[in-house]
Amino acid sequence: MRRLVPLDQMRGLVMVLMTIDHASGAFNAGRLMTDSAARFKPGTSIDTAQFFTRWITHLCAPTFVFLAGAALALSVARRQAAGMAPSRIDRDIAIRGVLLVALELVWMSWIWRFGKVAPFHWYLLQVLYAIGGSMLCMIALRRLSTRALLVTAIAILVGFEALARALPGGLGKGLLVWTWSTPRLEISYPLVPWLAIMMLGWAFGRHPPSPRQLALCGLGALALFCIVRGLDGYGNALLYRDDSSLVQWLHVSKYPPSLAYTALELGLMALVLAALMQLDRPGPRWLVVLGQTALFFYVLHVHVLKLAAYALGRLRSEGLAATYLSAALAIVVLLPLCSAYRRYKSAHPETWVRFL
Repeated sequence: MRRLVPLDQMRGLVMVLMTIDHASGAFNAGRLMTDSAARFKPGTSIDTAQFFTRWITHLCAPTFVFLAGAALALSVARRQAAGMAPSRIDRDIAIRGVLLVALELVWMSWIWRFGKVAPFHWYLLQVLYAIGGSMLCMIALRRLSTRALLVTAIAILVGFEALARALPGGLGKGLLVWTWSTPRLEISYPLVPWLAIMMLGWAFGRHPPSPRQLALCGLGALALFCIVRGLDGYGNALLYRDDSSLVQWLHVSKYPPSLAYTALELGLMALVLAALMQLDRPGPRWLVVLGQTALFFYVLHVHVLKLAAYALGRLRSEGLAATYLSAALAIVVLLPLCSAYRRYKSAHPETWVRFL
């Protein structure tokens, strides 16, 4: 059980970074969203402070998905040890996956478009869709060996760009391998590459490595990033470097997640997680609370930020100071609710709250 504490700390850390990004979306007039070839025109000037405010938050989504896979593996192992039937385990995974996709469509989509002028997308499939859809896939994939999952995941991350280039455009391609949009629907998180990240997380949860092993994996991933970004060709999802500056090296494609992006972010995550595992200390209590109530916090914080910005008449009209201040205030406001929810969930582990 002790190894769960670093996972909670890591999840709590990226929750803080995520809040900064979404506070920027609510308050920051200069927010950058140039994380794909479709959103960036080569040669466009990039503001350094705005870029790094956005860039530090790139760690969030891969970490969420990876840790969701690890948590799922640990949960399944506990249930198997308790003698739970495989069909019951599959049912619970299915309920959780469907719930996440439903939350994306019903609860999150409207707040993302809140305050925007037409045209806007009615539905956005983002990280909850990626996690929920990946969980549904794991019902079958969890039967594979750890080695088979690792090999398949790596093959997907390396090869999905080639697959995407070979497939015709359309809804199917958007749902699976590449970003896609219409006036009614935007798919920012295609399922297949994010499923590969969950498979890596599942392998981690099934056979947790030592801090040293994890750090070596992280360094290997960063070396792969340097190679792919240095060659500036395949593996960058068409978002290439304009020059050799640090900003251009780090200006990688998240939509869809290029091999360069995935290697960079998972490499950084592995190094930070290895350090937390090596330290083996509880850390700040509030950070652990955030990590243990991540989904609960997620489905509330965007609404708090967007509605507060609208009520104050500051929707996307401020700068970076307001971004960081509003992020801190959102965490302070929601922490007591997260603590109360954690206590309730701990007291009622077999009720509906186990799915949220």
